Amino acid sequence: MAWENWTTVTEFVFKGFTDRPNLRVTLFMFFLLVYVTTVVGNLGVIAVVWLDPQLQTPMYFFLSNLSFLDLCYSSVVTPKMLLTLSSERKTISFAGCFVQLHFHVVFVVVESYLLAVMAYDRYVAICNPLLYPIVMSQKVCVSLLAGSYVVGFFNAVMFTGFALRVSFCGPNVIDHFFCDGPPLSKLACSDTRLNQVLLLAFGGFNEVTTVSVILISYSRILFTILRMGSGRGKHKAFGTCASHLVVVTVFYGTLLFMYLRPSSSYSLGRDKVVSVFYAVVTPMLNPFIYSLRNQEMKSALKRAVGRIVISLLK
Repeated sequence: MAWENWTTVTEFVFKGFTDRPNLRVTLFMFFLLVYVTTVVGNLGVIAVVWLDPQLQTPMYFFLSNLSFLDLCYSSVVTPKMLLTLSSERKTISFAGCFVQLHFHVVFVVVESYLLAVMAYDRYVAICNPLLYPIVMSQKVCVSLLAGSYVVGFFNAVMFTGFALRVSFCGPNVIDHFFCDGPPLSKLACSDTRLNQVLLLAFGGFNEVTTVSVILISYSRILFTILRMGSGRGKHKAFGTCASHLVVVTVFYGTLLFMYLRPSSSYSLGRDKVVSVFYAVVTPMLNPFIYSLRNQEMKSALKRAVGRIVISLLK
């Protein structure tokens, strides 16, 4: 269907946030700071987890992979956004746009399943602690992570493949700061109802599946915590879950708002703000949410800083 979209539209133009030069400079500096913090924060979590022997557990294995996903996810969107803010050239090639869309879908879907896996990990650790080393063995952890990536790439191939079947014959100005499904569909010259149905079907399945795992896991966790006699035990159990619950709430709240609603309700101005939050700001916040509320992470970070200071003083 409509191979002419490879010849009629060879590139897209991002409308971005604003055409005012002074405001663009301010936004560039802000998002550059956010991106640098994202890179440093997530690489820091990965380094601390992999270098500290006391953090070689399934929980921190998944946390380090969540940081890797956040780093990749932000890097799909932010560098190109910074480039468009810092220059007059706001274009992206047709192929580049769909590559960006593809990996955007990959990392969103993988992260949703990884958050569900992390909830299941907490359920096993709190509700079945004696079976935890067996149930969450290294082989199982790697398999769950690999399965999340398989599902993510499958969703991305399906969604991007259907998006490429749509005709784009002009205009080519995307009223957004990266190649996302809803803004692209507004530029289509052919019927996009099948794509919208596909987005709702796959998105709905992913949301229902992962949210169900999270809700069931935390309902069992809550039931187990309430039965604990020790106040210290309750506090520790709540502490290991609180950070994850904050991340889950922010992640799924923005996804539900952005994608699982009728296309007629899209407001590009409002959706840009939400997209900035979940695609740019959230990957920066996640390392701090997990680190500041996690005593083991804080202790590991202090040990790492101590080793660095000692090595510098030698």
